[in-house]
Amino acid sequence: MAAPAHLPQLLVVDDDEGLLILMTETLRAEGCAVEPARTAKAARAWLDEHTPELMILDLKLPDGSGPALVAELQRDRNPVPFIVVTGQGDERVAVEIMKQGALDYVMKDTSLIELLPTIVRRALSTVAQAKALVTAQIEHKRLEREILAVGERERHAIGADLHDNLGQQLTALELMCTALKADAATQPKLAKGLDSLGRMLREAITQTRALARGLVPVGSDPEALQIGLAELAARIDSLGRVHCTFECPSPVLVADEFVAGHLYRIAQEGLNNALKHSHATQVTLRLTHAYHVLTLVISDNGVGLPKSRTSRRGLGLGVMQHRARAINAELAILSKRDGGVSVECRLAHPS
Repeated sequence: MAAPAHLPQLLVVDDDEGLLILMTETLRAEGCAVEPARTAKAARAWLDEHTPELMILDLKLPDGSGPALVAELQRDRNPVPFIVVTGQGDERVAVEIMKQGALDYVMKDTSLIELLPTIVRRALSTVAQAKALVTAQIEHKRLEREILAVGERERHAIGADLHDNLGQQLTALELMCTALKADAATQPKLAKGLDSLGRMLREAITQTRALARGLVPVGSDPEALQIGLAELAARIDSLGRVHCTFECPSPVLVADEFVAGHLYRIAQEGLNNALKHSHATQVTLRLTHAYHVLTLVISDNGVGLPKSRTSRRGLGLGVMQHRARAINAELAILSKRDGGVSVECRLAHPS
């Protein structure tokens, strides 16, 4: 047995009883479920219990005006899509209420009943398209987050393999070289070769660990982000190109490993940009948490933002914005008054 067709739920609000009956019956004949109301009070009472797909609203009601009712609904509830019914001489008011979000309006004249079904169908189509767009945007964001999560999982797996498998094998080979050097004490040439091999293995181990650490920048512990950012700043500072400091006035705990990973990557990209493009001598990485907002700031004392927007996007802004969107954060890149750039990432984060 086929499922019953969905009936669009409409609320019709008009103080003219005869016209209200006509509009209600006309729209019911068009396959809509219609609730009539003659006053703003009755409309509000019904809306307390129901959410229509569309409201047809008279501009003049005995206990208030249509615009006032719309303003109240928009202030106190989820917005209800609506069209307005207006009499001759009220065109200016109709235009004003269109600015409040009305989808359309219809005049109270002899053609009202004839035009109303078409206007309602058009409005319902607009509402359906808006809902479909919101649904598509939500799904797009979910898929975007899932793709990023898959990438992070793959990086974690590769990093773990580098650390646990290749790193351990290289360490074992270095230990074997050390043992063989003792046996080759009477053969200087062989001992020298083993010494060189051991040194190369140690360098390979260091590089492998650095690669693994880059692929898995933060762990699953709540304090891992803070620790990872401190180590990142220390590594940048050790390069000797700029003086890099990390500031975290009070402990910041981030239990969500997905959020922590993307915040780390944003910091990493921001620091890389500062090294490549800012010509700065000082870079500061700062992590704070106050009033349920977590803030990550990367600031430098360099030459500031490039003049063209295309250049700015070329500095990794797109990558950082992509990551910020994935964790529902806001990203801003600002010019500092005293010179340089400040990259600020903020997201709601409960204590």
